[in-house]
Amino acid sequence: MTRSIHPDTDLGTVYLKVAELDRSIRYYEEVIGLKLISREGAVARLGTGGSEALLQLEQLPTGAVQAPRRRTGLYHFAILVPTREALGLAVRNFLQRRVPVGQGDHLVSEAIYLSDPDDNGIEVYADRPRDTWSYTPQGEVVMATDPVDIEGLLALAGDKPWTGLPAGTIMGHVHLHVRDLQEAKRFYVDTLGFDIVANYGGQALFVSAGGYHHHVGLNTWAGVGAPPPPVNAPGLIHFTVRLPDDAELARVLSALQENGVTAERREDGWIASDPSSNRVLLTVRA
Repeated sequence: MTRSIHPDTDLGTVYLKVAELDRSIRYYEEVIGLKLISREGAVARLGTGGSEALLQLEQLPTGAVQAPRRRTGLYHFAILVPTREALGLAVRNFLQRRVPVGQGDHLVSEAIYLSDPDDNGIEVYADRPRDTWSYTPQGEVVMATDPVDIEGLLALAGDKPWTGLPAGTIMGHVHLHVRDLQEAKRFYVDTLGFDIVANYGGQALFVSAGGYHHHVGLNTWAGVGAPPPPVNAPGLIHFTVRLPDDAELARVLSALQENGVTAERREDGWIASDPSSNRVLLTVRA
Protein backbone atom coordinates (compact mmCIF):
# COMPACT_ATOMS: atom_id res chain seq x y z
CA MET A 1 0.00 0.00 0.00
CA THR A 2 1.31 3.47 -0.92
CA ARG A 3 2.28 5.64 2.00
CA SER A 4 0.57 9.03 2.08
CA ILE A 5 2.72 11.97 1.08
CA HIS A 6 4.00 13.98 4.04
CA PRO A 7 1.19 16.09 5.55
CA ASP A 8 3.36 19.22 5.42
CA THR A 9 3.66 19.04 1.63
CA ASP A 10 2.41 22.13 -0.19
CA LEU A 11 2.72 23.91 -3.54
CA GLY A 12 5.24 26.47 -4.72
CA THR A 13 5.91 28.39 -7.91
CA VAL A 14 3.76 27.82 -10.99
CA TYR A 15 5.63 28.25 -14.29
CA LEU A 16 3.70 29.52 -17.33
CA LYS A 17 4.42 30.17 -21.00
CA VAL A 18 2.96 33.44 -22.30
CA ALA A 19 2.80 35.06 -25.72
CA GLU A 20 3.66 38.65 -24.70
CA LEU A 21 5.64 39.05 -21.49
CA ASP A 22 5.07 42.81 -21.06
CA ARG A 23 1.31 42.35 -21.41
CA SER A 24 1.27 39.51 -18.90
CA ILE A 25 3.37 41.39 -16.34
CA ARG A 26 0.95 44.33 -16.51
CA TYR A 27 -2.02 42.02 -16.05
CA TYR A 28 -0.59 40.17 -13.07
CA GLU A 29 0.54 43.40 -11.39
CA GLU A 30 -2.49 45.59 -12.08
CA VAL A 31 -5.34 43.08 -12.04
CA ILE A 32 -4.20 40.18 -9.86
CA GLY A 33 -2.01 42.24 -7.54
CA LEU A 34 1.32 40.44 -7.72
CA LYS A 35 4.62 42.32 -7.60
CA LEU A 36 7.50 41.93 -10.03
CA ILE A 37 10.46 40.34 -8.26
CA SER A 38 12.82 40.14 -11.21
CA ARG A 39 12.97 40.14 -14.97
CA GLU A 40 15.80 38.66 -16.98
CA GLY A 41 15.30 38.62 -20.73
CA ALA A 42 12.22 36.53 -21.53
CA VAL A 43 11.62 35.42 -17.91
CA ALA A 44 9.79 37.29 -15.14
CA ARG A 45 9.16 36.23 -11.54
CA LEU A 46 6.27 37.62 -9.50
CA GLY A 47 5.22 37.29 -5.87
CA THR A 48 3.87 39.29 -2.94
CA GLY A 49 7.15 40.65 -1.58
CA GLY A 50 10.55 39.18 -0.87
CA SER A 51 12.33 36.82 -3.21
CA GLU A 52 9.87 33.92 -3.26
CA ALA A 53 7.88 33.72 -6.49
CA LEU A 54 4.32 32.48 -6.79
CA LEU A 55 4.51 32.73 -10.57
CA GLN A 56 7.23 32.56 -13.20
CA LEU A 57 6.34 33.75 -16.70
CA GLU A 58 8.38 32.77 -19.75
CA GLN A 59 7.75 34.39 -23.11
CA LEU A 60 7.31 32.07 -26.06
CA PRO A 61 9.29 32.75 -29.22
CA THR A 62 7.52 34.47 -32.10
CA GLY A 63 4.89 32.24 -33.68
CA ALA A 64 2.97 31.25 -30.56
CA VAL A 65 -0.36 29.54 -31.25
CA GLN A 66 -3.48 29.35 -29.11
CA ALA A 67 -4.01 26.08 -27.26
CA PRO A 68 -7.09 24.17 -28.41
CA ARG A 69 -9.98 23.66 -26.00
CA ARG A 70 -9.61 19.88 -26.15
CA ARG A 71 -6.22 19.35 -24.55
CA THR A 72 -4.55 18.42 -21.30
CA GLY A 73 -2.70 20.98 -19.20
CA LEU A 74 -3.73 23.81 -16.94
CA TYR A 75 -7.37 24.31 -15.96
CA HIS A 76 -6.40 26.92 -13.39
CA PHE A 77 -3.88 27.71 -10.72
CA ALA A 78 -5.28 29.01 -7.45
CA ILE A 79 -3.86 31.83 -5.35
CA LEU A 80 -4.91 31.57 -1.69
CA VAL A 81 -5.21 34.87 0.18
CA PRO A 82 -5.05 34.84 3.98
CA THR A 83 -8.34 36.61 4.82
CA ARG A 84 -11.83 37.39 3.49
CA GLU A 85 -10.92 41.06 3.63
CA ALA A 86 -8.00 40.42 1.27
CA LEU A 87 -10.38 38.59 -1.09
CA GLY A 88 -12.82 41.50 -0.85
CA LEU A 89 -10.10 43.99 -1.80
CA ALA A 90 -9.15 41.81 -4.77
CA VAL A 91 -12.79 41.54 -5.87
CA ARG A 92 -13.19 45.31 -5.66
CA ASN A 93 -10.13 45.74 -7.88
CA PHE A 94 -11.49 43.24 -10.43
CA LEU A 95 -14.82 45.06 -10.56
CA GLN A 96 -13.25 48.51 -10.83
CA ARG A 97 -11.15 47.30 -13.75
CA ARG A 98 -14.22 45.65 -15.32
CA VAL A 99 -12.49 42.31 -15.62
CA PRO A 100 -14.81 39.38 -16.42
CA VAL A 101 -14.96 36.99 -13.46
CA GLY A 102 -16.66 33.79 -12.40
CA GLN A 103 -17.38 32.77 -8.83
CA GLY A 104 -18.04 29.83 -6.58
CA ASP A 105 -18.76 29.40 -2.88
CA HIS A 106 -17.34 25.91 -2.37
CA LEU A 107 -18.33 25.72 1.33
CA VAL A 108 -14.68 25.15 2.27
CA SER A 109 -13.68 28.34 0.43
CA GLU A 110 -14.91 31.34 -1.53
CA ALA A 111 -13.41 31.66 -4.99
CA ILE A 112 -13.24 34.12 -7.86
CA TYR A 113 -12.19 32.91 -11.33
CA LEU A 114 -10.44 34.84 -14.07
CA SER A 115 -8.39 34.22 -17.21
CA ASP A 116 -5.16 36.01 -18.09
CA PRO A 117 -4.54 37.47 -21.58
CA ASP A 118 -3.38 34.05 -22.82
CA ASP A 119 -6.48 32.31 -21.40
CA ASN A 120 -4.56 30.71 -18.53
CA GLY A 121 -7.11 30.05 -15.80
CA ILE A 122 -6.69 31.75 -12.43
CA GLU A 123 -8.52 31.35 -9.14
CA VAL A 124 -8.16 33.81 -6.26
CA TYR A 125 -9.73 32.43 -3.10
CA ALA A 126 -9.98 32.49 0.68
CA ASP A 127 -10.48 29.40 2.81
CA ARG A 128 -13.04 29.00 5.54
CA PRO A 129 -11.66 27.67 8.85
CA ARG A 130 -10.98 23.95 8.61
CA ASP A 131 -13.11 23.19 11.67
CA THR A 132 -16.17 24.37 9.70
CA TRP A 133 -15.68 21.92 6.83
CA SER A 134 -18.14 19.03 6.49
CA TYR A 135 -17.45 15.46 5.42
CA THR A 136 -19.42 12.63 3.85
CA PRO A 137 -19.81 9.30 5.69
CA GLN A 138 -17.00 8.06 3.42
CA GLY A 139 -14.70 10.79 4.75
CA GLU A 140 -14.67 13.00 1.64
CA VAL A 141 -14.75 16.78 1.97
CA VAL A 142 -18.16 18.25 1.11
CA MET A 143 -17.89 20.97 -1.54
CA ALA A 144 -20.41 22.81 -3.69
CA THR A 145 -20.58 25.66 -6.20
CA ASP A 146 -22.94 28.21 -4.67
CA PRO A 147 -23.08 31.98 -5.27
CA VAL A 148 -20.39 33.96 -3.45
CA ASP A 149 -21.46 36.71 -1.05
CA ILE A 150 -19.89 39.47 -3.16
CA GLU A 151 -21.61 42.24 -1.23
CA GLY A 152 -20.26 40.88 2.03
CA LEU A 153 -16.73 40.74 0.61
CA LEU A 154 -16.98 44.32 -0.68
CA ALA A 155 -18.27 45.47 2.71
CA LEU A 156 -15.19 44.00 4.36
CA ALA A 157 -12.99 45.80 1.84
CA GLY A 158 -14.76 49.09 2.49
CA ASP A 159 -12.68 52.02 1.33
CA LYS A 160 -9.37 50.50 2.38
CA PRO A 161 -6.61 51.08 -0.19
CA TRP A 162 -5.73 48.37 -2.73
CA THR A 163 -2.03 47.59 -2.43
CA GLY A 164 -1.99 44.24 -4.22
CA LEU A 165 -2.08 40.76 -2.73
CA PRO A 166 -0.86 40.78 0.88
CA ALA A 167 1.96 38.96 2.61
CA GLY A 168 0.81 35.49 3.55
CA THR A 169 -0.67 34.84 0.11
CA ILE A 170 0.39 31.41 -1.18
CA MET A 171 -0.18 29.04 -4.08
CA GLY A 172 -3.12 27.05 -2.76
CA HIS A 173 -3.71 24.47 -5.46
CA VAL A 174 -3.42 23.63 -9.13
CA HIS A 175 -6.25 22.13 -11.21
CA LEU A 176 -5.33 20.13 -14.31
CA HIS A 177 -6.97 18.69 -17.38
CA VAL A 178 -5.91 15.04 -17.76
CA ARG A 179 -6.62 12.47 -20.46
CA ASP A 180 -7.69 9.67 -18.11
CA LEU A 181 -8.71 9.94 -14.46
CA GLN A 182 -7.58 6.47 -13.37
CA GLU A 183 -4.23 7.02 -15.03
CA ALA A 184 -3.89 10.32 -13.18
CA LYS A 185 -4.87 8.62 -9.91
CA ARG A 186 -2.08 6.08 -10.33
CA PHE A 187 0.44 8.92 -10.65
CA TYR A 188 -0.77 11.41 -8.03
CA VAL A 189 -2.26 9.02 -5.46
CA ASP A 190 -0.71 5.57 -5.91
CA THR A 191 2.79 6.89 -6.71
CA LEU A 192 3.30 10.37 -5.25
CA GLY A 193 1.05 9.56 -2.29
CA PHE A 194 -1.54 12.34 -2.31
CA ASP A 195 -4.80 11.37 -0.58
CA ILE A 196 -8.17 11.44 -2.33
CA VAL A 197 -10.43 14.01 -0.68
CA ALA A 198 -13.28 14.17 -3.22
CA ASN A 199 -14.40 12.22 -6.29
CA TYR A 200 -16.95 13.73 -8.66
CA GLY A 201 -18.74 11.22 -10.83
CA GLY A 202 -15.66 9.72 -12.37
CA GLN A 203 -14.90 13.02 -14.13
CA ALA A 204 -12.95 14.91 -11.47
CA LEU A 205 -10.74 13.93 -8.56
CA PHE A 206 -9.40 16.19 -5.81
CA VAL A 207 -6.26 15.08 -3.95
CA SER A 208 -4.23 16.62 -1.15
CA ALA A 209 -1.68 16.31 1.61
CA GLY A 210 -2.52 16.58 5.29
CA GLY A 211 -6.32 16.66 4.89
CA TYR A 212 -6.47 19.90 2.88
CA HIS A 213 -9.51 20.24 0.60
CA HIS A 214 -7.20 19.88 -2.40
CA HIS A 215 -3.69 20.64 -3.54
CA VAL A 216 -4.26 19.14 -6.99
CA GLY A 217 -7.50 18.92 -8.93
CA LEU A 218 -7.75 16.51 -11.85
CA ASN A 219 -10.51 16.42 -14.45
CA THR A 220 -11.41 15.03 -17.87
CA TRP A 221 -13.72 17.93 -18.77
CA ALA A 222 -11.64 18.63 -21.90
CA GLY A 223 -12.37 15.09 -23.06
CA VAL A 224 -11.17 11.59 -22.26
CA GLY A 225 -8.04 10.94 -24.30
CA ALA A 226 -7.37 14.65 -24.84
CA PRO A 227 -3.88 15.30 -26.29
CA PRO A 228 -1.29 17.63 -24.76
CA PRO A 229 -1.27 21.21 -26.08
CA PRO A 230 1.22 22.30 -28.75
CA VAL A 231 4.65 23.14 -27.34
CA ASN A 232 4.41 26.66 -28.81
CA ALA A 233 1.08 27.41 -27.12
CA PRO A 234 0.77 29.45 -23.90
CA GLY A 235 0.04 27.37 -20.83
CA LEU A 236 1.60 25.39 -18.04
CA ILE A 237 5.32 24.59 -18.12
CA HIS A 238 5.26 22.90 -14.73
CA PHE A 239 4.12 23.43 -11.15
CA THR A 240 6.03 22.91 -7.91
CA VAL A 241 5.28 20.39 -5.18
CA ARG A 242 7.30 21.31 -2.09
CA LEU A 243 8.25 18.52 0.29
CA PRO A 244 9.30 19.27 3.87
CA ASP A 245 12.69 17.52 3.90
CA ASP A 246 15.24 15.49 1.95
CA ALA A 247 13.98 12.20 3.38
CA GLU A 248 10.50 12.74 1.97
CA LEU A 249 11.92 13.79 -1.39
CA ALA A 250 14.01 10.60 -1.49
CA ARG A 251 10.92 8.51 -0.66
CA VAL A 252 8.87 10.12 -3.44
CA LEU A 253 11.71 9.71 -5.97
CA SER A 254 11.99 6.04 -4.99
CA ALA A 255 8.25 5.57 -5.49
CA LEU A 256 8.50 7.15 -8.96
CA GLN A 257 11.33 4.82 -9.90
CA GLU A 258 9.46 1.77 -8.61
CA ASN A 259 6.51 2.74 -10.81
CA GLY A 260 8.61 3.27 -13.91
CA VAL A 261 8.39 7.08 -13.92
CA THR A 262 11.56 8.92 -14.90
CA ALA A 263 12.51 12.00 -12.86
CA GLU A 264 14.99 14.44 -14.36
CA ARG A 265 17.49 16.11 -12.01
CA ARG A 266 17.62 19.90 -12.17
CA GLU A 267 19.33 22.57 -10.13
CA ASP A 268 16.06 23.43 -8.37
CA GLY A 269 14.74 19.88 -7.89
CA TRP A 270 13.44 16.95 -9.91
CA ILE A 271 10.99 17.10 -12.83
CA ALA A 272 8.53 14.27 -13.51
CA SER A 273 5.66 14.12 -16.00
CA ASP A 274 2.26 12.63 -15.30
CA PRO A 275 0.70 10.39 -18.01
CA SER A 276 -1.02 13.44 -19.54
CA SER A 277 2.30 15.29 -19.99
CA ASN A 278 1.65 17.67 -17.08
CA ARG A 279 5.03 18.31 -15.47
CA VAL A 280 5.69 18.47 -11.72
CA LEU A 281 8.79 19.96 -10.09
CA LEU A 282 9.55 18.13 -6.85
CA THR A 283 11.66 20.12 -4.44
CA VAL A 284 12.41 20.56 -0.73
CA ARG A 285 10.82 23.62 0.85
CA ALA A 286 13.44 26.15 1.94
